[in-house]
Amino acid sequence: MSDIFAMQRANGDWFALEHYGRLRVPLFHSTHDAMMARLRNFGLLLFKPVVIDPLFLKNIAPLPGEDEVDFCIIDDPFASLSRGATVGRRELAALIRPADEHENAPDAGALPQSDRQATETWEDEGGTYVRGA
Repeated sequence: MSDIFAMQRANGDWFALEHYGRLRVPLFHSTHDAMMARLRNFGLLLFKPVVIDPLFLKNIAPLPGEDEVDFCIIDDPFASLSRGATVGRRELAALIRPADEHENAPDAGALPQSDRQATETWEDEGGTYVRGA
């Protein structure tokens, strides 16, 4: 069983696309695939790949007014994110590792930067924040 990655922002939001009126979360086979898709899709620039686990399935929920959340596995990170194979929650649950296996497994595909380092790099490159009232 290999890891599966979704894209998450520092505030905990998950990346999802609207696909035929439903939310669709693209999933990737590796951090490399996720980062290649990130380079090609402007909307992913503030997101980073995160290994998904059973807690992800438990906590991810649609926004108010949305139906259900769909998932799609992206086999080609250079293609459109809407071209992935749709996967249901039950099928995805069977594909992901339990959370305790992630804690003991070496993270060969981890990004080398911490969240703090990534934020500092983003700020150094001219990134700014927009704060709500």
